[in-house]
Amino acid sequence: MILAPVVAWSPRAASGAQGGLKFATLRRLHPFPYSTETEPVMSDRPFNILGIQQIAVGGLDKSRLRHFWVDTLGLSYASTFKSEKENVDEDICEAGSGPLKVEVDLMQPLDPEKKPKVHEPALNHVGLWVDNLAAAVDWLTAQGVRFTPGGIRAGAAGHDVCFIHPKGNDEFPIGSEGVLVELVQAPSEVIDAFATLARA
Repeated sequence: MILAPVVAWSPRAASGAQGGLKFATLRRLHPFPYSTETEPVMSDRPFNILGIQQIAVGGLDKSRLRHFWVDTLGLSYASTFKSEKENVDEDICEAGSGPLKVEVDLMQPLDPEKKPKVHEPALNHVGLWVDNLAAAVDWLTAQGVRFTPGGIRAGAAGHDVCFIHPKGNDEFPIGSEGVLVELVQAPSEVIDAFATLARA
């Protein structure tokens, strides 16, 4: 059994410009990661995951990806994004319309020999809308979640983003179990659309 500390968020301690989240000291050891106890390890999250924002698919030739996703399935092409730093040339496509549309990024590496290798694995990452990205990153970090280097920054579609590392380490033992996860700050129209859907 692996033991890891439980860190609790205290709403009474919250203050400051971005919620100023403060976290309680360690209160006990809790079995991690596969606990069968009924008490949840995480609670009182100061954020909500609203839904799927995107999936990102990689390949050595994005024209082949586009032939399947756009020409065959009928997704709409929206724009192209290139980044030397991220070693990516991607076509941003969309399924659906309006604030609840889902982005499908078709990515090929600018240099297949360099990292990051956006074509490996082929299902590169999943993006999730979050209503308060800064609070989510602070809270998840305090829970022991490992993020990739770079912190919060503007993503290809213009929204602030941050990535959860697929694997934990000694300092931050919680990773996303093999799948790169992108947290994406939802704009107000997306937050409102999900709220309307929840009330329906």
